[in-house]
Amino acid sequence: MTTPDPQHNPEPPTFWQTLTSVLAAFFGVQSSKARQRDFTRGKPSHFVILGLGATALFVLVLIGIVRLVLTLAGVS
Repeated sequence: MTTPDPQHNPEPPTFWQTLTSVLAAFFGVQSSKARQRDFTRGKPSHFVILGLGATALFVLVLIGIVRLVLTLAGVS
C-alpha cells in the first residue's frame, strides 16, 4: 500500500492537521511531509488564526500559573 502524495490531493488540510502543524511549530518539530502539505495545500490565514489563538491560550495559561504560584506563596 502506498501513502497518498500530498501534492496530488487538492483538499486543504483538515482543522486537526492544521492545529497539529501549528502546535508542532511551537516546538519546532514539523515533519517535512506535513510542512510540504501545509505549504502546497494550506491557507495562510488558517495558520495565522490558529497560531494567534494558540499563542493567546499559552499566555493565559502562563498568567494562570503565575497567579496560582503567587497565591500559594502568599504574595498576593
